[in-house]
Amino acid sequence: MRRTLAVAAAIVFAALAVAAAVLLVLWMAAGTTVVRIALDWTPNTNHTGLFAAIDLGYFADEGLEVEVLEPSPVVSLQLAASGRADFAVSSQEYVTMARAENVPIVSIATLFPHNTSGFAALSTAGIASPVDFAGHRYGGWGSDLEAVMVATVMENVGANPAQVEFVNMGTLDFATAAQARLADFFWIYYGWEGVHAELLGLDFAYLPLVDLDPVLDYYTPVVVARETMIAEAPETIRAFSRALARGYVYAANFPDEAAEILLHHAPELDRDLVLASQRWLAEESEKTLALWGRQDAEVWRRFAEWSLVHGLMRRAIDSDAAFTNAFLPAEAPA
Repeated sequence: MRRTLAVAAAIVFAALAVAAAVLLVLWMAAGTTVVRIALDWTPNTNHTGLFAAIDLGYFADEGLEVEVLEPSPVVSLQLAASGRADFAVSSQEYVTMARAENVPIVSIATLFPHNTSGFAALSTAGIASPVDFAGHRYGGWGSDLEAVMVATVMENVGANPAQVEFVNMGTLDFATAAQARLADFFWIYYGWEGVHAELLGLDFAYLPLVDLDPVLDYYTPVVVARETMIAEAPETIRAFSRALARGYVYAANFPDEAAEILLHHAPELDRDLVLASQRWLAEESEKTLALWGRQDAEVWRRFAEWSLVHGLMRRAIDSDAAFTNAFLPAEAPA
């Protein structure tokens, strides 16, 4: 009898333990909000802070579980605008053009404080300034923005943009296209393509956009959310932004460790490139929560006005409504 009672008691206690575990899991699940973010490209060092925030538990600290989607710059905005994603990685130019078409998305943070892109050319092309673009071939993906950018920087120095031949190369990378002589100069993101060219030992000139015209020092990449989510779930956005900021600040302060996190999520990437790229971007990043993600109204205003003047969008937008700093984790310093 005692043995039977002991076995029965053990079964009861085991059942209670299982029930408690199930209740704990259900309680934890009920306390977790699942959010989806659409990337602007396949995973690269622009996204390391996001993956760091996932792996280091920063999103979990905020009661969030993050699902990462990998579409493209335009599709990522569409997913966020339609509600199929809660957030998207994009850039100021896409947000500006989208809002001109009444797409209700808002930039809630910039991942880096300045534009890290520019024009690059092999040294053999003899290009040291936009004045040298004349008589050369520009290789890009055929967007109106590229043509306007080239025209702007050439006209600033009295050169004639009509003397540039535009070659549509799609998404072919700088090192491959330059070595194959498919074009003479290119628009690149230095943190990836420029670093890659360095690792390959290429001798090339680089003209940062931030040095060529203030209007081209716009925010890229940015993180966006749709207007309805901002109105209906501000605390979720605030929690997401707090965790994301911690991830990017971590990547800025510990680039090698952050690179390993990215490689865990994207093992197909070249290890040397990821490490070198992460170290380069760390010097272009904000290293404190008080500064991370902040956007300046003047940057949005001048880019919107420039875009309108040059026919990149059909109507003017309220540039102040295109972004917000309201969800960032700390007040801007005085």
